[in-house]
Amino acid sequence: MSAPESPPTGTSRWRMVGPGIVVAVTGVGAGDLVATLVAGARYGYALLWAAVIGCILKIALAEATGRYHLATGSTMLEGWRSLGRWTSWYFGIYILLWGFVYGGTAMSATALPLAALFPDVLPFWAWGAMSGIAGAVFVLFNRYAMFEAVMKIFIALMFITVVSLAFLVAPDLGAALSGLVPSLPDGSAIYTLGLIGGVGGTITLAAYGYWVNAKGWRGPAWIPMMRLDNRVAYIATGIFVVAMLIVGAELLHSAHIALSGGDRGLLDLADVLRQRFGGPVATMFLFGFFATTFSSILGVWHGVSLLFADFVRNLRGGADAGLAHDLETTAPFRFYLFWLTFPPMLLLLLGQPFALIIAYGAFGAFFMPFLAITLIWLLNSSRTPREWRSGWLSNALLGAAALLFLILCADQVRSLL
Repeated sequence: MSAPESPPTGTSRWRMVGPGIVVAVTGVGAGDLVATLVAGARYGYALLWAAVIGCILKIALAEATGRYHLATGSTMLEGWRSLGRWTSWYFGIYILLWGFVYGGTAMSATALPLAALFPDVLPFWAWGAMSGIAGAVFVLFNRYAMFEAVMKIFIALMFITVVSLAFLVAPDLGAALSGLVPSLPDGSAIYTLGLIGGVGGTITLAAYGYWVNAKGWRGPAWIPMMRLDNRVAYIATGIFVVAMLIVGAELLHSAHIALSGGDRGLLDLADVLRQRFGGPVATMFLFGFFATTFSSILGVWHGVSLLFADFVRNLRGGADAGLAHDLETTAPFRFYLFWLTFPPMLLLLLGQPFALIIAYGAFGAFFMPFLAITLIWLLNSSRTPREWRSGWLSNALLGAAALLFLILCADQVRSLL
């Protein structure tokens, strides 16, 4: 899909919305569904405000990433490289370790609804392996335009499923509105911070600028279009997350129903829906569960592979400057697709030991402070044209995100020790 030479105006802008939807649908995975569902189950509507703040912070992070790409003509990896060689060491080690653990986690999460929908057809590990291979093949043989179109289909399926469930359980609107007033139930402080930090993406937020460029948006003139795209996507994400919290509050909190830990909690919800509303509703939810997990596979397989390809390009000193906007065709892109797909299948065969699941959470905690702090650095320095540097609101939101993720990172380290 080629973008027009100049940004559209008026209502025609809405037809161009896309990269924001891609980053949002990628970022909302099974873990976000479980965290939001459990928040509703444990605390009712009391933490609704935290989910909303989480979406606002992700809007700020994604906007900053897209603005850096468009205002400077540089990529995030080029920006990080300008801050010193330490960023290459940090990011290079991180992306290899994270990719191995995430690959197994994502394939396992996608296997759960497939195994529940089609029992006795394939073993669990085979569903996971097929999901990873299908994602890799799709990304390998399709360019961004087709990728974005398919991701829009998945977000529509996710949105319809979860919002329909929220209406079905008949929310208490008065209680929901009261949940927009910040409060902290006893023992919920760290859990609340995790809910704020977990809504809508981790490393994939750094890929937003690459997807903006792949869409054909280049130069500062596209920044207003990018901002509209980003806000629309995360408002949709906010509605999605609020709907999931409503399901937890109305269906589980009032009935004192507890869920299993991890992604398997979503299978418990399917059982509750089957008992309450019948088999068709449970089946609809499982398809929405699959759309959530498989869209995350597609988004990570594409977006993080772009990041890795640009990482390698920058290790070579940016010699392949002409490839900065054509990274999908490079050997490092294909290598990282392989890295995400095949080595992590060992984790499927091992049943994903608990220690590896903990490691995935730790890796996620270590990236977000790095992203937030380096964005503040890049967007308040001479690396960014003065007119597009961060104002007080952007700096306040990025600073809040950096502080939040540093606290979560410290808590993650504390729990490991």
